[in-house]
Amino acid sequence: MTADVVVAGAGAGGLACAHALGALGLRVLVLDRQRAPASIAKGEILQPETVRILDSWGALDALLSTGARAVGRLAIRDAYGEPLLCLDYAGLPGAYRQILCADYGDLRAVLADGLPATVEVRWGVRVTGVRRDGDGRVGGVRAVADGAEREIPAPLVVAADGMSSPLRRAAGIGVERREYPHGLVAFDVGGAAVADEVSAYRTGRGLCLVYPLPDGRCRLYVQVTPDEFRGRADLDAWCERLLADVPAIRPLGPAVRASLHRRQLLAVYRLRSARLAVPGLALAGEAAHAVHPMAAQGVNSSLGDAETLAACLAAEGGAPEPAAVDRALRAFEAARRPRLDHVATVSHNASRMITAVSGLPKLLGARMMRRTAANPRLLGLTAGNLSGTDVRPLSALDRLYQLGLLADRHAHTTSPPVPSESER
Repeated sequence: MTADVVVAGAGAGGLACAHALGALGLRVLVLDRQRAPASIAKGEILQPETVRILDSWGALDALLSTGARAVGRLAIRDAYGEPLLCLDYAGLPGAYRQILCADYGDLRAVLADGLPATVEVRWGVRVTGVRRDGDGRVGGVRAVADGAEREIPAPLVVAADGMSSPLRRAAGIGVERREYPHGLVAFDVGGAAVADEVSAYRTGRGLCLVYPLPDGRCRLYVQVTPDEFRGRADLDAWCERLLADVPAIRPLGPAVRASLHRRQLLAVYRLRSARLAVPGLALAGEAAHAVHPMAAQGVNSSLGDAETLAACLAAEGGAPEPAAVDRALRAFEAARRPRLDHVATVSHNASRMITAVSGLPKLLGARMMRRTAANPRLLGLTAGNLSGTDVRPLSALDRLYQLGLLADRHAHTTSPPVPSESER
């Protein structure tokens, strides 16, 4: 196939790129090394800005038909369920004021079913590296299918091939990758009635995250130490300790026990690529960025990548000529880098408030939560940043207010504070 774009990776991020670029009339070839989509606990919390993107692509109704659950609140609670900090999305600007909790597989299927006719998806094809033009520019990929390697030329390559991205390495793009000192164990819990909210419990063991899913199910993430499940762990005893540590989820006890054999143990990383693009190639999704799942930003940022990349190409007339593509890639880098760095900061700060289990980080996290919860202005800023609908980074002054080192005279207003002479 002659392609204008080759996308490596058929996860939600890769399919979103294919959908957005195919809508420009470009011929898009999506390649994935898996023979069929894999099932994994990820990307199930869709923030309002992502809901807007899906609606603009005509994919929202199809996702809602899968039973995706709409929730209007993200709450941090203590181990007994008492509220520590609640973000009510009803006050957000614009028409999109709810989170959608959807199966990642359903999201991927909806995107795949709605692909433009100019998009082709091929499974069981492993992308091994880049193809370069005579001037060294990336001009396609090398790929292996059925044991045979071939080159596939294309003016634009999109690397949506995950955190270990072979294409990112082949393009010579460096990456900063840091593993958190804890992992998460994920449970798909059936027959569990939970509130219509994303509930993050701050407990002695760290994070316990619960939210509803379609078909009367819920997702449960539990923070674990790196060696907690090594060897022959007594799962029943582990479950009893969990329910003792987090009394708020005791009603889920029987359903959690029934799902123990389906648990998924996940390492948790922060990842930031040195660049989002080089001539001929763009990074998207986890090939370019990864954050702590607690802040629910990963797949949301991936769909944002797709929308922005398509907009930058559209500004160049949607032309597949290399010079136009490279101008679009420079615009993509300039537009997305500040936003992704902001998302990374917000996500890391939010996760530290809940996952720290000892020492000064735990004390500071508790203090910042109390001060933020008591400050309507900071609550509004936080909700706007996490939802993606009203992105306004917190200032240095806001951090001082969160720590209680300064009193915020504007706490009950929606206007940003102007520092006094003594605060400058």
